[in-house]
Amino acid sequence: MELHLQTLTELAAGLERGDFTSVELTESLLQRIAAHNDKLNAFVTITGDEALAAAARADEARASGSGGALNGLPIIHKDIFCTRGIKTTCGSKMLDNFISPYDATVVEELADAGAVVLGKSNMDEFAMGSSNETSFFGPVHNPWDLECSPGGSSGGSSASVAARFAPAATGTDTGGSIRQPASLTGTVGLKPTYGRVSRYGMIAFASSLDQAGVITRSSEDAACLLGVMAGFDERDSTSIDQPVPDYLASIGDSIKGLRVGIVRQHFDKGLDEQCGARVKDAIAVLESLGATTVEVDLPNLDLSVPTYYVVAPAECSSNLSRFDGVRFGHRAENPEDLLDLYCRSRGEGFGDEVKRRIMTGAYVLSAGYYDAYYLKAQRVRQLIADDFKHAFANVDVIAGPTTPTPAFKLGDKVDDPITMYLNDIYTIGANLAGLPAMSVPCGFVNDLPVGLHLVGAHFAEETILRCGHQYQQQTDWHTACPEAFK
Repeated sequence: MELHLQTLTELAAGLERGDFTSVELTESLLQRIAAHNDKLNAFVTITGDEALAAAARADEARASGSGGALNGLPIIHKDIFCTRGIKTTCGSKMLDNFISPYDATVVEELADAGAVVLGKSNMDEFAMGSSNETSFFGPVHNPWDLECSPGGSSGGSSASVAARFAPAATGTDTGGSIRQPASLTGTVGLKPTYGRVSRYGMIAFASSLDQAGVITRSSEDAACLLGVMAGFDERDSTSIDQPVPDYLASIGDSIKGLRVGIVRQHFDKGLDEQCGARVKDAIAVLESLGATTVEVDLPNLDLSVPTYYVVAPAECSSNLSRFDGVRFGHRAENPEDLLDLYCRSRGEGFGDEVKRRIMTGAYVLSAGYYDAYYLKAQRVRQLIADDFKHAFANVDVIAGPTTPTPAFKLGDKVDDPITMYLNDIYTIGANLAGLPAMSVPCGFVNDLPVGLHLVGAHFAEETILRCGHQYQQQTDWHTACPEAFK
């Protein structure tokens, strides 16, 4: 099998056997990126020289009998993670000239494990978007249909993995920004429990919702990466000090007796009929493996989108106040005074969607509106979290569709923010409740992939990874490669 078609786990075994070196693997993937990235626009920065140097170090470590769990394995970082000495843009003109002086914890941990970073992937500006069309660097295209969106905000990461530029990539998920693009590109996307993976060095959008995760081609690969990334970090005040299990140890265990919750609201109006059929087929596979299905009710789930679009903009308006043209980032030329510097730097540096969310957030936090909007949204958020808690008293996993439709055409929703926001209707609840969730490929509709969404209780990553892995042992949807990128 050609190197680019192998999964992270397969590549690790090949490196261990000596079938190829990390330098040979890295050169092969860099050549693919050079040949095909113009079609996708999946990268902001390609770090070829740095990758080859890291690969050479990995080969030396392997020869000496040392090296970490990911020694010599190639990955891509979403351009929201600070990387020392490399441009970190967050998809924005505001940070187009920013060279980070330090590494994010996720970057640090993966580097310590021996991973080789091929580059930084394109993304929606400051992670605000569901189509990867708000990036200052232009939209990313879906490898399955170049006229379609790969989803967002981690669209560059998902498109890169789907196109076989790398076996894995990091991403971030605030309302579905790992799982939704994973669904639209036929990849596996995992968002861990809030606090399980450090947010230090991850440029903040909405601090109570943001979570780092991974996009891979198999549940097994996701488990491998999570084992490296997860853990307590004293530099992150939201990091949770809880032991990290060996996610690979139980991934092969049976799911016989697993209670799978089916949410009635997931299959109401709004879900594409064929998408719903593919998801039901996937649930039937889980039942054939011995899982049992239980209908569960999440009565406040319909309120998740409006709740999210009060809470997230409120937090983003606060987080993005640091980008003022004074300390770092874009600075307007020849300002008349300090106010002019602030106004023009932010006006020039931010795109329309970011401005829309900052203004919405400032409004809901303003005097006279805080109680009516932000405080009420936080109360509804607690109701949604309670609904999940009650559901997990009776089930082990909640399964359903990841997105209401397959990938949509680029440009179709860019002028209709509300329709765009509704693309995350099935994923947002897990963020509001801080739960782990993942999307695994479960079929195609009109030659475009769709995903099965699996949600677990807090710190139940082992359970959803095992469920996803066992499903993938019975199906081959995750092995499908876009024809133009084979």
